Amino acid sequence: MVPFAAALALALGLAGCASDRIGFGAGTAPSLPASAPRVTGVEPVGNREHKRLVANFGGEYRAPVAERLLNDVMKRVAAATDRPDQQYQVTILNSPVVNAFALPSGNLYVTRGLLALANDTSEVAAVMAHEVAHVTLSHAMQRAELERRSEIVSRVVSEVLNDRDAQQVVQARGKLTLASFSRSQELEADQIGVRTIAKAGFDPFGAARFLASLGRQSAMRATMLGEKGSQGPNFLSTHPSTPERVSQALTAARQIRAPGIGDTDRERYLQAISGMTFGDDPSEGVVRGNRFMHPQLGFAFTAPASFVLENSASAVLGLAPGGAQALRFDSVKMPDGVALPAYIVSGWIEGVEVGPVETLTVNGLPAVTTVAKGEEWTFRLAAVQAGQATYRFILAAKNYTPETDRSFRQAIESLHLMSPEEASGVKPLKVGLVTAQAGDTVETLATRMATDRPVERFQLLNGIERNGPVRAGTVYKIIVE
Repeated sequence: MVPFAAALALALGLAGCASDRIGFGAGTAPSLPASAPRVTGVEPVGNREHKRLVANFGGEYRAPVAERLLNDVMKRVAAATDRPDQQYQVTILNSPVVNAFALPSGNLYVTRGLLALANDTSEVAAVMAHEVAHVTLSHAMQRAELERRSEIVSRVVSEVLNDRDAQQVVQARGKLTLASFSRSQELEADQIGVRTIAKAGFDPFGAARFLASLGRQSAMRATMLGEKGSQGPNFLSTHPSTPERVSQALTAARQIRAPGIGDTDRERYLQAISGMTFGDDPSEGVVRGNRFMHPQLGFAFTAPASFVLENSASAVLGLAPGGAQALRFDSVKMPDGVALPAYIVSGWIEGVEVGPVETLTVNGLPAVTTVAKGEEWTFRLAAVQAGQATYRFILAAKNYTPETDRSFRQAIESLHLMSPEEASGVKPLKVGLVTAQAGDTVETLATRMATDRPVERFQLLNGIERNGPVRAGTVYKIIVE
């Protein structure tokens, strides 16, 4: 089985047109996309970093009520740290991924995806305290220094002692040391974060609750992709396993106070995120099951039935359960004077043998397609011309059967320009609230969810364990159009 990350690396590792791709969604990678605006002049480093991060995560998401709550929480958290004089400003990022980070400048960032997953202010306070701990402990600088020392030792062994075998041993040890160093940093930040929110008056068990939700989300995603759990610990992982973090966060909280003491401020928190966009922003294209629609650019397509799609800054990526099939869809500007048949054989993928090119029409649009064969993977490639844009399909399979090819061709042939009515019908999903009534169950409330896997997602978003009850009079999150 090819892991999801490996399949995405395969899709992202294609040759050609790296600088002229048109992105569709909010970025998830830590590096700045080539298309993002560059800052010039003598602007302060903090401002440059702020603009880089905001651009890389889909821009700033404006939610005044939520922003006020987060900044109020941050003031309480900051006052409980070892540097209470440090001022922080919270920015909400327009990204569905669950992420948060802080800069030494005092800028702290949380994605709307993280806010949707959290259930009360103590959980968000725990995230903020964790990120601030990384800053106050100078973890980034410590890791950079360790990387620098490891590189110097490796270079000395290679160049001075002229011993390549020894260099490989040193490099392997260095990677293991860096991984362990990073894992210990995460656990240290967790521990300090728990103590900090408790000192600030929040429920210290909020950290464990949020980490548990994070672990459940990862497990659900793995299930959707047909991935099996790892056979053992990954010693080169830069983060400790979620169960380990939950366990240690619980232990730290129990050493401080009993459960039920400390602010959770659940009602205010839920009201603050009510109406917030959930999942993809329609202006950047949306995934609905195995369909991708971009109402702003005016096109849509349907992936093979089993595929799980993700919208990224540069492309739509997909994977079938088990990882034996993958998909990449993007938009490029073809070089001037190059026709579709020549473009599709111009070297999209290195090390493959490209077959004959077939010319066809896809819903009134000129198109070409071909099959390219590599050592382990076979690819169905297609380029569809729509005005100034050229849409590319790259569908890959390890076991390429006639049935696989039919499903790939159906995906290509599903690409079409959206009518104004179809485009206007694509509505953003939003976080809604519902109060449970007597007789309500997880299943009855989940019927109001405008998502796939409604029961599982309802439980995840509300921190309800499998087979757990709902309580009459309690407010719960649902996802609505």
